[in-house]
Amino acid sequence: MDFTGKTFWITGASSGMGKALSISLSKVARLIIISDRDKEGLQTTAAEISRNGCEVRVEVLDMAEADSIRRVADSVFSEGISVDGLYQFAGISQRSLVLDTPVEIDRRIMEINFFGVVTLAKVVLPHMVSRGGGQLAIASSMVGKFGFPYRSAYAASKHALQGFFESLRAENSKHNISVSILIPGRINTNISKYALTSQGTEYGKMDPGQANGISSAKAARQILHGLKREKKEILVGGSELLMVQIRRFFPSLFYLLARKIKPV
Repeated sequence: MDFTGKTFWITGASSGMGKALSISLSKVARLIIISDRDKEGLQTTAAEISRNGCEVRVEVLDMAEADSIRRVADSVFSEGISVDGLYQFAGISQRSLVLDTPVEIDRRIMEINFFGVVTLAKVVLPHMVSRGGGQLAIASSMVGKFGFPYRSAYAASKHALQGFFESLRAENSKHNISVSILIPGRINTNISKYALTSQGTEYGKMDPGQANGISSAKAARQILHGLKREKKEILVGGSELLMVQIRRFFPSLFYLLARKIKPV
């Protein structure tokens, strides 16, 4: 992928990796569409994008509202805008035990993390196919590779994303559609603060592991490196990514380590 002069749509762009990637791409892109629920955060991101001389379009978007996603996308495409890359970071995490968590919380997490992401991809994909190709990237997680304590619905949503977008890739490679699945480890973002508890309230705290993770700017550099090469999976983070290899090659050790995870 050559990013120069292209148009990108990035969700979860008011903060974290989505914001950092938007700002990095704005140094070479022609237009960046940024989306999130946080309008104020989007305006801050938009100002930084504009300072780099890139055109920016702000679209407030709630990934739990499928009809809203379709309306916004239809509005974008009705103006003749062509999207070269759709990079989705919007999502919500979890901090609760299976035994304590009502299924309504599981459904809410799946609605945002899976169905919202899929809905936007399904609207954008036909436009990419009709113009000869494009690039999709979605933020999964290390727990998209394996289950982890206090993340049951979150892990399930990321597993679902992996299966869906691997299928989408296989079906659409003939249409020049590339799909990159991002596997972030510990990134210093606010995701743990806004994670849902068993009561459906915000967790409100920064995980120690999150606090000691790599910066969003460094994560964006790793992501861009992988996207440029159209890598199918892009691991993002530091030494914690070794857990992916431990799970693959030393599963018994992984299971032992997972059981020792304490409440966060």
